Amino acid sequence: MKKQLHIYYSGRVQGIGFRYTIREIANSLKVCGWVKNLDDGRVEVLAEAEEGALDNFLEQVNQHFSRYIREASTDWQMDSLSAGRKDGQFRDFQVTF
Repeated sequence: MKKQLHIYYSGRVQGIGFRYTIREIANSLKVCGWVKNLDDGRVEVLAEAEEGALDNFLEQVNQHFSRYIREASTDWQMDSLSAGRKDGQFRDFQVTF
């Protein structure tokens, strides 16, 4: 069953290709959702996939950007069906503005 992961990254996470690299990582792992810059300098991510894929996603993002991320606030959401949503809310992973 798919789960969702809501993350706020802070640090030097804007202006370094962070969103586009996250999209590449997500696509390689078949993770769906979106990533966007926030006005306060943070980057927000909503990712949906099987739990193992999300664990791998987090690991790869942290490995790739460890020197840029100062803090990551991570919130595992209830699975899509338990939250009253259709399983698979997203079809792909997008950079949003």
